[in-house]
Amino acid sequence: MSTFDAVVIEDLDMKGMSQALNFGKSVADNGWGMFTSFLQYKLSERGKQLIKIDTKTCSSCGNTQPMPMEIRTYACSSGLNIDRDYNSALNIKKEGIRLLASAY
Repeated sequence: MSTFDAVVIEDLDMKGMSQALNFGKSVADNGWGMFTSFLQYKLSERGKQLIKIDTKTCSSCGNTQPMPMEIRTYACSSGLNIDRDYNSALNIKKEGIRLLASAY
């Protein structure tokens, strides 16, 4: 953790996920909130930062659209048609680099 200045993660809506996918208590009990709190604490102890990114944006053109959990493919009017998780990963990387570059 000492090599990097920041950790960039997706800003997950765990309550919405548990309701949308009918996971019920299993998603609520997964400890994501506790994990991110611990991560934030440990990073701030070392002078690092935790950055949370909203990933409902098209990684190609920047349009934003609602993404219900049951839809697994991100299809944009710009023609982009990729796995929703891959689209999120591209957004996290791109936005994290942009935010960190603008800070320096």
